[in-house]
Amino acid sequence: MISTAAFVALMLVGLPISLCLCLTCIVFIQATGNPLLYQTFPTQLFGGVDSYGLIAIPLFILIGELMNGGGITRRIIDLSMAFVGSIKGGLAYVNMVANMLVSSILGSATAQVAIMSQILVPEMEKKGYDKTFAAGLTAYAGMLGPIIPPSIMFVIYSVMAQVPVSDMLVAGIIPGVLLTGLFCIVIALMGFVYNYPRGEKMSLRQRFAVVIETAPTLLIPFVIVGSILTGLANATEAAVIGAVASVLVGRYWIKELKFSQLPGMFLRAGIYSAAVLFLVAAAAVFTWVLIYAKVPQEVAGWVQGAAHDPVTFMLLLNVVLLVIGTVIDGAPGLIMTVPILLPIATEVYHIDPIHFGVVVVINLVLGFLSPPVGLCFFVASAVTGAKPGKMFIVTLPFFFAACGLLVLLSVFPVLSTALTK
Repeated sequence: MISTAAFVALMLVGLPISLCLCLTCIVFIQATGNPLLYQTFPTQLFGGVDSYGLIAIPLFILIGELMNGGGITRRIIDLSMAFVGSIKGGLAYVNMVANMLVSSILGSATAQVAIMSQILVPEMEKKGYDKTFAAGLTAYAGMLGPIIPPSIMFVIYSVMAQVPVSDMLVAGIIPGVLLTGLFCIVIALMGFVYNYPRGEKMSLRQRFAVVIETAPTLLIPFVIVGSILTGLANATEAAVIGAVASVLVGRYWIKELKFSQLPGMFLRAGIYSAAVLFLVAAAAVFTWVLIYAKVPQEVAGWVQGAAHDPVTFMLLLNVVLLVIGTVIDGAPGLIMTVPILLPIATEVYHIDPIHFGVVVVINLVLGFLSPPVGLCFFVASAVTGAKPGKMFIVTLPFFFAACGLLVLLSVFPVLSTALTK
């Protein structure tokens, strides 16, 4: 109770979640009256980041920096426009398809929302779409970032759960594509109700010219995902290949990337990577404390009384994680829940840890779009000026579509594990 009170107090003060976790662990050690635990603290902290798989995180972050600096995002939007821009509600579909393609490079929901809001929302508003809807749609499309590989959250989970990073990344492909499809169905239904405008028609020659100009940008997600699927490279090696491809495409095809930009990109990627990796290190200490305090065993006893089979457990898990995700951001939520719930899922209900990870990550990402925090809405609001509360109300159908996907994944585990077998 003392540790819980300390954690809540530190969060309310506004300390970063990584520091909250470390300081809470120190409070717990002090409360137990066992100072010998302090000797293990540094070992656990270092052990949390002593993993080869975590090298993929700074590389994926660097790929995002290279992609933005190289003008690749704009080309991906142009490519999406060539395929779906001319149909009814075309720009809404462009928003969704472009985000799906960009998510296979960025891997971060908040970064993706910030970038795509700057580009797509003004364009949609200019064509007659409501700004609140455009911003909200972009926020929901940003959900795809942590689901479709590469995904920083999947990398963190794979290290915590001791499952192959490559398998975890690949497991997000089918759920990510399904979520994109469900969102497109929602756009189609809302398009008939609100009479969304059609995009400008492009001739076959214009479309062909756009495809020729922008197709090399798809080389980046192709080499990342393709090398993992074919077994030619693991996740870390694929990230290196993707970074090299980003430089080549941005510098020699698009010709917007300048070598003078690289030091700044390396610095930004390094700062963000340090923050993420320190969070992972703090998570290792937090997990050690939870196990020492036998918290997973206590929770397992309660859960077994409420859920008698794997499907019931997964449906109950969805409700719990959606509530947690509304107040705690994705990665911290992952770090706080996985050490408690994963042993229950695998040992009591014999649930595949990869399937469990996909469901947990999607739940926590949906928390980015749920009050009272709704981080992605606040990011979109800061960029566009739309009000977060109105965004949530206008885009409620997308929330229900995401919940529908979570039910499907809970009932049919094969949707998560099909590509990993």
